[in-house]
Amino acid sequence: MTPKWHIITSLIAASLCVSALGGCGTQEKGSGRGQQRDPAVLLRLADDEVKGLDPQKISDLASLRVATDLFEGLTRMNGDGQTEPGLALPPIVSADGLEWRYRLKPNLRFADGTAITAHLFEAGLARLRAKETAAPTKSLFDAINTISATRPDEVTVKLNHAYPALGELLAHPALAALPLHRKDWANDRPLVTSGAYRLKSWALNDHIALEANPAWHGGQPAIARIRWQPVTDMLTAMRLFEAGGADATGDFPSARLKELRAKLGSAVHVAPYRGAYYFAFNTRKAPFNDVRVRRALHLATDREWIAKSMMAIGNAPAWGIIPPGTTGLDAFKPDWALWPKAQRMNEARKLLASAGYGPNNPLSFDIRFNSDTDHRRVAVSLSAMWRPLGVDARLFNSESSLHFASLRRADFALARSGWIGDVSVPENFLAVHKSDGGTINYSGYANPAYDAALARAMAEADAEKRAQLMRQAETILMDDAPILPLYFYVSRGLVSPRVKGWIDNAANVHPSRTLALAK
Repeated sequence: MTPKWHIITSLIAASLCVSALGGCGTQEKGSGRGQQRDPAVLLRLADDEVKGLDPQKISDLASLRVATDLFEGLTRMNGDGQTEPGLALPPIVSADGLEWRYRLKPNLRFADGTAITAHLFEAGLARLRAKETAAPTKSLFDAINTISATRPDEVTVKLNHAYPALGELLAHPALAALPLHRKDWANDRPLVTSGAYRLKSWALNDHIALEANPAWHGGQPAIARIRWQPVTDMLTAMRLFEAGGADATGDFPSARLKELRAKLGSAVHVAPYRGAYYFAFNTRKAPFNDVRVRRALHLATDREWIAKSMMAIGNAPAWGIIPPGTTGLDAFKPDWALWPKAQRMNEARKLLASAGYGPNNPLSFDIRFNSDTDHRRVAVSLSAMWRPLGVDARLFNSESSLHFASLRRADFALARSGWIGDVSVPENFLAVHKSDGGTINYSGYANPAYDAALARAMAEADAEKRAQLMRQAETILMDDAPILPLYFYVSRGLVSPRVKGWIDNAANVHPSRTLALAK
Protein backbone atom coordinates (compact mmCIF):
# COMPACT_ATOMS: atom_id res chain seq x y z
CA MET A 1 0.00 0.00 0.00
CA THR A 2 1.11 3.60 -0.60
CA PRO A 3 2.59 5.09 2.60
CA LYS A 4 0.22 7.67 4.09
CA TRP A 5 2.08 8.76 7.23
CA HIS A 6 3.21 12.07 5.73
CA ILE A 7 -0.37 12.84 4.69
CA ILE A 8 -1.71 12.03 8.14
CA THR A 9 0.90 14.32 9.71
CA SER A 10 -0.21 17.09 7.37
CA LEU A 11 -3.84 16.53 8.26
CA ILE A 12 -3.16 16.78 12.00
CA ALA A 13 -1.27 20.02 11.53
CA ALA A 14 -3.82 21.39 9.11
CA SER A 15 -6.71 20.65 11.44
CA LEU A 16 -5.40 23.37 13.74
CA CYS A 17 -6.01 26.00 11.07
CA VAL A 18 -8.89 28.38 11.52
CA SER A 19 -9.91 28.68 7.88
CA ALA A 20 -10.78 25.67 5.74
CA LEU A 21 -9.90 27.30 2.44
CA GLY A 22 -7.43 29.98 3.42
CA GLY A 23 -3.65 29.89 3.23
CA CYS A 24 -3.19 28.07 6.54
CA GLY A 25 0.00 26.07 6.83
CA THR A 26 0.76 22.39 6.60
CA GLN A 27 4.00 20.56 7.08
CA GLU A 28 5.72 19.66 3.83
CA LYS A 29 8.07 16.75 3.58
CA GLY A 30 10.84 17.56 1.15
CA SER A 31 10.91 21.29 1.91
CA GLY A 32 11.93 21.20 5.56
CA ARG A 33 10.07 19.73 8.53
CA GLY A 34 7.63 22.07 10.19
CA GLN A 35 7.75 24.74 7.49
CA GLN A 36 4.53 26.48 6.57
CA ARG A 37 3.09 25.84 3.10
CA ASP A 38 4.35 28.56 0.80
CA PRO A 39 1.33 30.54 -0.47
CA ALA A 40 3.17 31.21 -3.75
CA VAL A 41 3.18 27.47 -4.55
CA LEU A 42 0.19 25.83 -6.26
CA LEU A 43 -0.35 22.51 -4.49
CA ARG A 44 -2.29 20.02 -6.63
CA LEU A 45 -3.35 16.59 -5.40
CA ALA A 46 -3.02 13.68 -7.83
CA ASP A 47 -5.10 10.53 -7.33
CA ASP A 48 -2.07 8.29 -7.84
CA GLU A 49 1.71 8.25 -7.87
CA VAL A 50 3.34 9.29 -11.13
CA LYS A 51 4.56 6.20 -13.00
CA GLY A 52 7.34 7.88 -14.96
CA LEU A 53 8.62 11.07 -16.55
CA ASP A 54 9.06 9.79 -20.12
CA PRO A 55 5.78 10.70 -21.89
CA GLN A 56 6.26 7.87 -24.39
CA LYS A 57 6.28 5.24 -21.62
CA ILE A 58 3.21 6.27 -19.63
CA SER A 59 -0.55 6.17 -20.14
CA ASP A 60 -2.03 6.92 -16.70
CA LEU A 61 -3.67 10.27 -15.99
CA ALA A 62 -1.50 11.26 -13.03
CA SER A 63 1.66 10.91 -15.10
CA LEU A 64 0.19 12.58 -18.18
CA ARG A 65 -0.95 15.62 -16.21
CA VAL A 66 2.55 16.19 -14.88
CA ALA A 67 3.98 15.55 -18.38
CA THR A 68 1.67 18.26 -19.75
CA ASP A 69 3.30 20.74 -17.36
CA LEU A 70 6.80 19.63 -18.37
CA PHE A 71 6.68 19.11 -22.14
CA GLU A 72 5.16 20.94 -25.08
CA GLY A 73 4.57 19.84 -28.67
CA LEU A 74 3.66 21.45 -31.96
CA THR A 75 0.27 22.10 -30.39
CA ARG A 76 -0.96 22.20 -26.81
CA MET A 77 -4.21 22.29 -24.83
CA ASN A 78 -5.50 25.52 -23.32
CA GLY A 79 -7.54 26.07 -20.16
CA ASP A 80 -10.80 25.53 -22.08
CA GLY A 81 -9.73 22.03 -23.12
CA GLN A 82 -9.23 23.20 -26.73
CA THR A 83 -6.18 22.92 -28.98
CA GLU A 84 -3.98 25.96 -29.61
CA PRO A 85 -0.55 26.53 -31.18
CA GLY A 86 2.31 25.29 -29.04
CA LEU A 87 5.86 25.27 -30.35
CA ALA A 88 4.57 25.81 -33.89
CA LEU A 89 2.46 28.37 -35.72
CA PRO A 90 -1.00 27.39 -37.05
CA PRO A 91 -0.62 24.74 -39.78
CA ILE A 92 -1.12 24.82 -43.53
CA VAL A 93 -3.39 21.89 -44.40
CA SER A 94 -3.70 20.25 -47.82
CA ALA A 95 -7.08 20.16 -49.59
CA ASP A 96 -7.51 16.44 -48.92
CA GLY A 97 -6.61 16.85 -45.24
CA LEU A 98 -3.75 14.35 -45.47
CA GLU A 99 -0.79 16.73 -45.12
CA TRP A 100 -0.27 19.27 -42.35
CA ARG A 101 2.74 21.60 -42.41
CA TYR A 102 3.84 23.28 -39.18
CA ARG A 103 6.39 26.10 -39.04
CA LEU A 104 8.21 26.24 -35.70
CA LYS A 105 8.24 29.45 -33.71
CA PRO A 106 11.64 31.17 -33.70
CA ASN A 107 14.41 30.63 -31.13
CA LEU A 108 12.89 27.60 -29.37
CA ARG A 109 15.11 26.11 -26.67
CA PHE A 110 15.07 23.32 -24.12
CA ALA A 111 15.66 24.19 -20.48
CA ASP A 112 19.39 23.46 -20.95
CA GLY A 113 19.63 25.93 -23.85
CA THR A 114 19.70 23.33 -26.65
CA ALA A 115 17.80 24.38 -29.77
CA ILE A 116 14.49 22.67 -30.61
CA THR A 117 14.44 21.85 -34.33
CA ALA A 118 12.09 20.08 -36.71
CA HIS A 119 14.27 16.94 -36.80
CA LEU A 120 13.39 16.32 -33.16
CA PHE A 121 9.74 15.56 -34.01
CA GLU A 122 10.75 13.13 -36.75
CA ALA A 123 13.02 11.31 -34.29
CA GLY A 124 10.32 11.42 -31.64
CA LEU A 125 7.79 9.50 -33.75
CA ALA A 126 10.44 6.94 -34.69
CA ARG A 127 11.26 6.43 -31.01
CA LEU A 128 7.57 6.16 -30.11
CA ARG A 129 7.13 3.36 -32.64
CA ALA A 130 10.36 1.52 -31.82
CA LYS A 131 9.81 -1.88 -30.24
CA GLU A 132 12.28 -1.20 -27.45
CA THR A 133 10.31 1.87 -26.34
CA ALA A 134 7.24 -0.30 -25.62
CA ALA A 135 5.02 2.77 -25.76
CA PRO A 136 1.59 1.90 -24.30
CA THR A 137 -0.08 4.64 -26.38
CA LYS A 138 1.57 3.74 -29.69
CA SER A 139 -1.68 2.69 -31.37
CA LEU A 140 -3.21 6.07 -30.54
CA PHE A 141 -1.08 7.58 -33.33
CA ASP A 142 -1.94 5.08 -36.08
CA ALA A 143 -3.55 7.82 -38.17
CA ILE A 144 -0.10 9.34 -38.69
CA ASN A 145 1.92 7.95 -41.60
CA THR A 146 5.06 10.04 -41.22
CA ILE A 147 6.43 13.07 -39.45
CA SER A 148 9.35 14.60 -41.31
CA ALA A 149 11.59 17.64 -41.07
CA THR A 150 11.12 19.25 -44.47
CA ARG A 151 13.21 22.20 -43.27
CA PRO A 152 15.08 22.85 -40.01
CA ASP A 153 12.10 24.92 -38.86
CA GLU A 154 9.27 23.06 -40.63
CA VAL A 155 7.55 19.83 -39.69
CA THR A 156 5.33 17.98 -42.18
CA VAL A 157 2.82 15.46 -40.88
CA LYS A 158 1.35 13.03 -43.42
CA LEU A 159 -1.72 10.99 -42.51
CA ASN A 160 -2.97 7.58 -43.55
CA HIS A 161 -6.50 8.96 -43.60
CA ALA A 162 -8.27 12.21 -42.79
CA TYR A 163 -8.09 12.99 -39.09
CA PRO A 164 -9.75 16.32 -38.18
CA ALA A 165 -8.52 16.13 -34.58
CA LEU A 166 -4.83 15.96 -35.53
CA GLY A 167 -4.10 19.18 -33.66
CA GLU A 168 -5.41 17.59 -30.48
CA LEU A 169 -3.43 14.41 -31.13
CA LEU A 170 -0.18 16.36 -31.58
CA ALA A 171 -0.78 18.01 -28.20
CA HIS A 172 -0.34 14.62 -26.49
CA PRO A 173 2.87 14.63 -24.41
CA ALA A 174 4.10 11.50 -26.24
CA LEU A 175 4.68 13.65 -29.35
CA ALA A 176 6.05 16.65 -27.48
CA ALA A 177 9.59 17.97 -27.88
CA LEU A 178 11.62 15.54 -25.74
CA PRO A 179 15.31 16.05 -24.86
CA LEU A 180 16.56 13.18 -27.02
CA HIS A 181 19.95 14.90 -27.27
CA ARG A 182 20.65 13.74 -23.71
CA LYS A 183 21.36 10.15 -22.71
CA ASP A 184 19.13 8.78 -19.94
CA TRP A 185 17.39 12.17 -19.87
CA ALA A 186 14.41 11.01 -17.78
CA ASN A 187 16.77 10.63 -14.81
CA ASP A 188 18.30 14.11 -15.12
CA ARG A 189 17.75 16.51 -12.23
CA PRO A 190 16.66 19.10 -12.94
CA LEU A 191 14.84 17.44 -15.80
CA VAL A 192 15.48 19.12 -19.15
CA THR A 193 12.08 20.09 -20.54
CA SER A 194 10.39 21.98 -23.36
CA GLY A 195 7.27 23.13 -21.52
CA ALA A 196 6.42 25.86 -19.04
CA TYR A 197 8.01 23.99 -16.12
CA ARG A 198 10.99 21.84 -15.32
CA LEU A 199 11.18 19.19 -12.60
CA LYS A 200 13.11 20.29 -9.53
CA SER A 201 12.64 17.20 -7.35
CA TRP A 202 10.66 13.97 -7.05
CA ALA A 203 10.24 12.17 -3.75
CA LEU A 204 8.45 8.92 -4.48
CA ASN A 205 5.02 8.68 -2.83
CA ASP A 206 5.43 12.21 -1.46
CA HIS A 207 5.65 14.98 -4.05
CA ILE A 208 6.87 16.27 -7.39
CA ALA A 209 8.15 19.85 -7.30
CA LEU A 210 8.17 21.90 -10.50
CA GLU A 211 9.67 25.32 -11.16
CA ALA A 212 9.33 27.69 -14.11
CA ASN A 213 11.45 26.75 -17.13
CA PRO A 214 13.65 29.82 -17.77
CA ALA A 215 14.03 28.90 -21.47
CA TRP A 216 10.32 28.42 -22.21
CA HIS A 217 9.18 30.40 -25.23
CA GLY A 218 6.08 31.64 -23.40
CA GLY A 219 8.05 33.45 -20.70
CA GLN A 220 7.37 33.13 -16.98
CA PRO A 221 4.02 31.46 -16.17
CA ALA A 222 1.71 33.20 -13.70
CA ILE A 223 2.53 30.59 -11.05
CA ALA A 224 6.27 29.91 -10.88
CA ARG A 225 6.20 26.85 -8.63
CA ILE A 226 3.92 23.80 -8.70
CA ARG A 227 3.77 20.91 -6.26
CA TRP A 228 1.99 17.67 -7.22
CA GLN A 229 1.23 15.37 -4.26
CA PRO A 230 -0.20 11.84 -4.65
CA VAL A 231 -3.15 10.99 -2.42
CA THR A 232 -4.78 7.77 -3.53
CA ASP A 233 -7.68 7.91 -1.09
CA MET A 234 -10.39 10.41 -2.11
CA LEU A 235 -11.63 10.90 1.44
CA THR A 236 -8.12 11.75 2.64
CA ALA A 237 -7.73 14.19 -0.26
CA MET A 238 -11.06 15.81 0.55
CA ARG A 239 -10.15 16.30 4.21
CA LEU A 240 -6.74 17.65 3.32
CA PHE A 241 -8.34 20.20 1.00
CA GLU A 242 -10.95 21.19 3.60
CA ALA A 243 -8.13 21.80 6.09
CA GLY A 244 -6.38 24.16 3.67
CA GLY A 245 -3.62 21.69 2.86
CA ALA A 246 -4.12 21.76 -0.93
CA ASP A 247 -5.34 24.06 -3.68
CA ALA A 248 -6.96 21.48 -5.97
CA THR A 249 -7.96 17.83 -5.91
CA GLY A 250 -8.67 15.54 -8.86
CA ASP A 251 -11.64 13.82 -7.25
CA PHE A 252 -13.82 13.43 -4.17
CA PRO A 253 -16.24 10.74 -2.92
CA SER A 254 -19.50 10.97 -4.84
CA ALA A 255 -21.49 10.32 -1.67
CA ARG A 256 -20.14 13.59 -0.20
CA LEU A 257 -21.41 15.87 -2.98
CA LYS A 258 -24.35 17.38 -1.09
CA GLU A 259 -22.27 17.90 2.04
CA LEU A 260 -19.40 19.49 0.12
CA ARG A 261 -21.65 21.86 -1.81
CA ALA A 262 -23.20 23.03 1.44
CA LYS A 263 -19.79 23.65 3.02
CA LEU A 264 -17.62 24.74 0.10
CA GLY A 265 -20.04 26.16 -2.49
CA SER A 266 -18.33 27.12 -5.73
CA ALA A 267 -15.13 25.29 -4.77
CA VAL A 268 -16.94 22.07 -5.78
CA HIS A 269 -16.60 21.28 -9.50
CA VAL A 270 -18.63 18.61 -11.35
CA ALA A 271 -18.73 18.55 -15.16
CA PRO A 272 -19.24 16.12 -18.09
CA TYR A 273 -16.05 14.22 -18.84
CA ARG A 274 -15.16 12.29 -22.01
CA GLY A 275 -14.64 8.84 -20.58
CA ALA A 276 -16.32 5.53 -19.85
CA TYR A 277 -16.17 3.53 -16.61
CA TYR A 278 -16.21 -0.21 -17.13
CA PHE A 279 -14.97 -3.59 -15.95
CA ALA A 280 -12.86 -5.79 -18.19
CA PHE A 281 -13.44 -9.54 -18.58
CA ASN A 282 -10.34 -11.67 -19.09
CA THR A 283 -11.41 -13.33 -22.34
CA ARG A 284 -8.25 -15.48 -22.52
CA LYS A 285 -9.45 -18.14 -20.08
CA ALA A 286 -12.53 -19.61 -18.41
CA PRO A 287 -15.07 -18.59 -17.41
CA PHE A 288 -14.97 -15.41 -19.50
CA ASN A 289 -13.63 -16.92 -22.71
CA ASP A 290 -17.30 -17.86 -23.23
CA VAL A 291 -19.33 -14.97 -24.66
CA ARG A 292 -22.53 -16.44 -23.19
CA VAL A 293 -21.22 -15.90 -19.67
CA ARG A 294 -20.21 -12.33 -20.42
CA ARG A 295 -23.57 -11.54 -22.00
CA ALA A 296 -25.42 -13.03 -19.04
CA LEU A 297 -23.70 -10.68 -16.60
CA HIS A 298 -24.40 -7.74 -18.93
CA LEU A 299 -28.11 -8.55 -18.87
CA ALA A 300 -28.19 -8.83 -15.07
CA THR A 301 -26.50 -5.47 -14.48
CA ASP A 302 -28.71 -2.51 -13.59
CA ARG A 303 -26.70 0.40 -14.98
CA GLU A 304 -29.50 2.92 -14.43
CA TRP A 305 -29.42 2.24 -10.68
CA ILE A 306 -25.62 2.33 -10.43
CA ALA A 307 -25.28 5.59 -12.36
CA LYS A 308 -28.30 7.51 -11.16
CA SER A 309 -29.10 6.19 -7.69
CA MET A 310 -25.82 4.92 -6.29
CA MET A 311 -23.37 7.41 -7.84
CA ALA A 312 -26.00 10.20 -7.90
CA ILE A 313 -23.58 12.81 -9.18
CA GLY A 314 -24.69 13.24 -12.79
CA ASN A 315 -23.18 10.20 -14.52
CA ALA A 316 -25.12 8.86 -17.52
CA PRO A 317 -25.52 5.05 -17.64
CA ALA A 318 -23.45 3.36 -20.34
CA TRP A 319 -24.16 0.31 -22.49
CA GLY A 320 -21.38 1.24 -24.90
CA ILE A 321 -17.98 2.86 -24.69
CA ILE A 322 -18.15 6.04 -26.84
CA PRO A 323 -19.30 9.03 -24.74
CA PRO A 324 -22.38 10.96 -25.93
CA GLY A 325 -21.62 13.73 -28.41
CA THR A 326 -18.32 12.27 -29.59
CA THR A 327 -19.75 11.13 -32.94
CA GLY A 328 -22.86 13.29 -33.17
CA LEU A 329 -24.95 10.20 -32.46
CA ASP A 330 -26.76 9.24 -29.28
CA ALA A 331 -24.86 6.87 -27.02
CA PHE A 332 -25.08 3.17 -27.94
CA LYS A 333 -27.99 1.35 -26.30
CA PRO A 334 -28.99 -2.25 -27.18
CA ASP A 335 -32.61 -3.33 -27.54
CA TRP A 336 -32.42 -5.50 -24.42
CA ALA A 337 -31.65 -2.42 -22.30
CA LEU A 338 -35.40 -1.64 -22.53
CA TRP A 339 -36.49 -5.09 -21.36
CA PRO A 340 -38.11 -5.45 -17.91
CA LYS A 341 -35.74 -6.75 -15.24
CA ALA A 342 -37.52 -10.11 -15.04
CA GLN A 343 -37.03 -10.71 -18.76
CA ARG A 344 -33.34 -9.77 -18.59
CA MET A 345 -32.71 -12.04 -15.60
CA ASN A 346 -34.55 -14.95 -17.24
CA GLU A 347 -32.44 -14.61 -20.39
CA ALA A 348 -29.28 -14.39 -18.27
CA ARG A 349 -30.15 -17.68 -16.53
CA LYS A 350 -30.65 -19.37 -19.91
CA LEU A 351 -27.27 -18.17 -21.14
CA LEU A 352 -25.48 -19.36 -18.01
CA ALA A 353 -27.23 -22.72 -18.18
CA SER A 354 -26.24 -23.17 -21.83
CA ALA A 355 -22.63 -22.42 -20.80
CA GLY A 356 -22.81 -25.13 -18.13
CA TYR A 357 -23.37 -23.03 -15.01
CA GLY A 358 -26.17 -23.58 -12.52
CA PRO A 359 -26.93 -24.91 -9.02
CA ASN A 360 -24.60 -27.89 -9.48
CA ASN A 361 -21.81 -25.80 -11.02
CA PRO A 362 -22.09 -22.21 -9.80
CA LEU A 363 -20.18 -19.46 -11.59
CA SER A 364 -17.49 -18.23 -9.21
CA PHE A 365 -14.80 -15.57 -9.69
CA ASP A 366 -13.15 -12.50 -8.13
CA ILE A 367 -14.12 -8.92 -8.92
CA ARG A 368 -10.82 -7.07 -8.83
CA PHE A 369 -10.73 -3.32 -8.17
CA ASN A 370 -8.23 -0.74 -6.99
CA SER A 371 -8.71 0.67 -3.49
CA ASP A 372 -11.32 3.40 -3.60
CA THR A 373 -14.69 3.90 -1.91
CA ASP A 374 -16.64 4.27 -5.14
CA HIS A 375 -14.96 1.28 -6.82
CA ARG A 376 -15.85 -0.84 -3.79
CA ARG A 377 -19.46 0.35 -3.86
CA VAL A 378 -19.72 -0.58 -7.54
CA ALA A 379 -18.15 -4.00 -6.97
CA VAL A 380 -20.50 -4.72 -4.05
CA SER A 381 -23.48 -3.71 -6.21
CA LEU A 382 -22.43 -5.97 -9.08
CA SER A 383 -21.96 -8.92 -6.75
CA ALA A 384 -25.44 -8.36 -5.28
CA MET A 385 -27.07 -7.99 -8.72
CA TRP A 386 -25.60 -11.29 -9.90
CA ARG A 387 -26.30 -13.27 -6.74
CA PRO A 388 -29.91 -14.18 -7.78
CA LEU A 389 -28.33 -16.03 -10.73
CA GLY A 390 -26.36 -18.20 -8.32
CA VAL A 391 -23.16 -16.31 -9.14
CA ASP A 392 -20.50 -16.11 -6.44
CA ALA A 393 -18.59 -12.89 -7.20
CA ARG A 394 -16.02 -12.19 -4.48
CA LEU A 395 -14.39 -8.81 -3.84
CA PHE A 396 -10.64 -8.41 -4.30
CA ASN A 397 -9.11 -4.97 -3.90
CA SER A 398 -5.50 -3.81 -4.12
CA GLU A 399 -3.50 -0.61 -4.32
CA SER A 400 -3.73 1.10 -7.69
CA SER A 401 -0.27 0.32 -9.07
CA LEU A 402 -0.62 -3.36 -8.13
CA HIS A 403 -4.10 -3.46 -9.62
CA PHE A 404 -3.08 -2.18 -13.03
CA ALA A 405 0.09 -4.26 -13.04
CA SER A 406 -2.18 -7.30 -12.64
CA LEU A 407 -4.32 -6.14 -15.55
CA ARG A 408 -1.26 -5.77 -17.78
CA ARG A 409 -0.19 -9.31 -16.79
CA ALA A 410 -3.71 -10.63 -17.44
CA ASP A 411 -3.78 -11.85 -13.83
CA PHE A 412 -7.50 -11.37 -13.18
CA ALA A 413 -10.96 -12.66 -14.08
CA LEU A 414 -13.03 -9.45 -13.95
CA ALA A 415 -11.34 -6.14 -13.15
CA ARG A 416 -12.20 -2.48 -12.76
CA SER A 417 -10.98 -0.38 -15.66
CA GLY A 418 -12.14 2.51 -17.83
CA TRP A 419 -10.90 4.87 -20.48
CA ILE A 420 -10.55 8.65 -20.56
CA GLY A 421 -10.25 9.96 -24.11
CA ASP A 422 -6.85 11.31 -25.08
CA VAL A 423 -8.56 13.04 -28.00
CA SER A 424 -12.22 13.68 -28.76
CA VAL A 425 -12.66 11.14 -31.56
CA PRO A 426 -14.50 7.79 -31.30
CA GLU A 427 -11.57 5.66 -32.44
CA ASN A 428 -9.66 6.70 -29.33
CA PHE A 429 -12.16 4.68 -27.30
CA LEU A 430 -12.41 1.80 -29.77
CA ALA A 431 -8.75 1.29 -30.69
CA VAL A 432 -7.94 0.20 -27.13
CA HIS A 433 -9.76 -3.07 -27.88
CA LYS A 434 -8.09 -3.93 -31.18
CA SER A 435 -6.35 -7.29 -31.31
CA ASP A 436 -3.01 -5.47 -31.62
CA GLY A 437 -3.83 -2.99 -28.85
CA GLY A 438 -1.03 -4.33 -26.67
CA THR A 439 -1.03 -4.25 -22.88
CA ILE A 440 -3.80 -1.63 -22.66
CA ASN A 441 -6.20 -4.15 -24.24
CA TYR A 442 -6.70 -5.62 -20.78
CA SER A 443 -9.44 -8.05 -21.80
CA GLY A 444 -7.30 -9.69 -24.48
CA TYR A 445 -10.20 -9.26 -26.92
CA ALA A 446 -9.32 -10.26 -30.48
CA ASN A 447 -11.86 -10.29 -33.30
CA PRO A 448 -10.72 -9.72 -36.93
CA ALA A 449 -14.22 -8.54 -37.85
CA TYR A 450 -14.02 -5.80 -35.23
CA ASP A 451 -10.54 -4.77 -36.35
CA ALA A 452 -11.73 -4.56 -39.97
CA ALA A 453 -14.85 -2.57 -39.05
CA LEU A 454 -12.79 -0.07 -37.10
CA ALA A 455 -10.29 0.24 -39.96
CA ARG A 456 -13.14 1.01 -42.40
CA ALA A 457 -14.52 3.65 -40.06
CA MET A 458 -11.13 5.31 -39.59
CA ALA A 459 -10.56 5.47 -43.36
CA GLU A 460 -13.87 7.26 -44.02
CA ALA A 461 -13.56 11.03 -44.52
CA ASP A 462 -17.28 11.91 -44.65
CA ALA A 463 -18.33 12.84 -41.09
CA GLU A 464 -21.83 11.28 -41.17
CA LYS A 465 -20.69 8.05 -42.82
CA ARG A 466 -17.75 7.89 -40.44
CA ALA A 467 -20.06 8.16 -37.42
CA GLN A 468 -22.26 5.32 -38.70
CA LEU A 469 -19.23 3.10 -39.34
CA MET A 470 -17.90 3.82 -35.87
CA ARG A 471 -21.29 2.77 -34.49
CA GLN A 472 -21.05 -0.50 -36.44
CA ALA A 473 -17.66 -1.20 -34.90
CA GLU A 474 -18.93 -0.34 -31.42
CA THR A 475 -21.91 -2.68 -31.94
CA ILE A 476 -19.60 -5.60 -32.76
CA LEU A 477 -17.55 -4.84 -29.66
CA MET A 478 -20.55 -4.69 -27.36
CA ASP A 479 -22.15 -7.82 -28.85
CA ASP A 480 -18.93 -9.66 -28.03
CA ALA A 481 -18.97 -8.06 -24.56
CA PRO A 482 -15.27 -8.18 -23.57
CA ILE A 483 -15.97 -5.27 -21.26
CA LEU A 484 -18.88 -4.30 -18.99
CA PRO A 485 -19.60 -0.55 -19.37
CA LEU A 486 -21.48 0.98 -16.44
CA TYR A 487 -21.49 4.75 -16.82
CA PHE A 488 -19.86 7.74 -18.46
CA TYR A 489 -17.62 9.81 -16.29
CA VAL A 490 -18.09 13.24 -14.88
CA SER A 491 -15.06 15.13 -13.64
CA ARG A 492 -15.09 15.87 -9.93
CA GLY A 493 -12.75 18.16 -8.10
CA LEU A 494 -12.29 20.70 -5.36
CA VAL A 495 -10.61 23.97 -6.33
CA SER A 496 -9.73 26.72 -3.89
CA PRO A 497 -11.21 30.18 -4.61
CA ARG A 498 -7.66 31.52 -4.62
CA VAL A 499 -6.99 29.59 -7.86
CA LYS A 500 -7.93 31.67 -10.89
CA GLY A 501 -8.40 30.47 -14.48
CA TRP A 502 -9.87 27.04 -13.71
CA ILE A 503 -12.43 26.29 -16.44
CA ASP A 504 -14.47 23.09 -16.40
CA ASN A 505 -14.25 21.27 -19.75
CA ALA A 506 -15.01 17.84 -21.22
CA ALA A 507 -11.31 17.00 -21.54
CA ASN A 508 -10.79 17.86 -17.84
CA VAL A 509 -7.55 19.57 -18.85
CA HIS A 510 -6.18 22.27 -16.54
CA PRO A 511 -2.51 22.95 -17.40
CA SER A 512 -0.73 24.69 -14.53
CA ARG A 513 0.54 27.39 -16.92
CA THR A 514 -3.07 28.52 -17.52
CA LEU A 515 -3.76 29.11 -13.82
CA ALA A 516 -2.98 31.98 -11.45
CA LEU A 517 -3.19 32.60 -7.71
CA ALA A 518 -5.18 35.47 -6.21
CA LYS A 519 -3.00 38.17 -4.70
